[in-house]
Amino acid sequence: MDLYKELAALRCFTHSDMVQLTGSESAAIWNIKSYLKKGYIERVRRNLYAVISMETEQPIPNRFQVASRITDDSFVSHHSAFEFYGYANQVFYEVYFSTEKRVRPFDYDGLHYQPVLWRGNDGVMETNNGVRVTSLERTVIDSIADFTKIGGLEELLRCLALIPSLDETKLLEVLQAYGRGQLYQKAGYILEAYKDALFLSETFFSECMKRSSSSKTYLFDKQDDFVFHRKWLLYAPNDLKKLVDKGVNDYDAV
Repeated sequence: MDLYKELAALRCFTHSDMVQLTGSESAAIWNIKSYLKKGYIERVRRNLYAVISMETEQPIPNRFQVASRITDDSFVSHHSAFEFYGYANQVFYEVYFSTEKRVRPFDYDGLHYQPVLWRGNDGVMETNNGVRVTSLERTVIDSIADFTKIGGLEELLRCLALIPSLDETKLLEVLQAYGRGQLYQKAGYILEAYKDALFLSETFFSECMKRSSSSKTYLFDKQDDFVFHRKWLLYAPNDLKKLVDKGVNDYDAV
């Protein structure tokens, strides 16, 4: 059972991993077939396997570990990254991961794994338990850039309310990587509502304003009750915190 122990340490593994452990292509193929038949492992998707615990008879890897092994460059992002950090208001049945490879969505163990457009590896960290995940700062900016991967504006705001602090230097680095003036507008407007709780300085917001687009824009799809925020040249809800307090769902940009 030494091979099983080595696989269990990996939690998730590929055909190449098995070749390295067994020493040959033929041995890898034989052991994969044998372990599948015995129920020691199960197929997650093509060329990815999860090891099954002999005690619980459940997969050893969690959703974040699976998402980090889907491709050799995949990492947990968007709402799933908030879930990893423990700052999600809700737990989704979708697991968002980013990869440069072309991967189709798939279902495994009651969860739907959804690939997201890859925007580079800046702000991606690897934990000691095999999870690759966007930094908290990148998670925030990625989510502001695409509300559909966060469950809408209200869910994003509730996640922000759970975060103890943010590093404004890292936020600006992520914004610079995007290089979109409208994203500076949106990030400045949203984060300003939480500036005291997140310990963000006026210098951060001045930098956002300096790099913002000179054109008027909408926070997301035009809504009848948006108001114009002249400071940010942005059409958006009048008061974000009141929006959350009321529990209104009208602004969910899903």
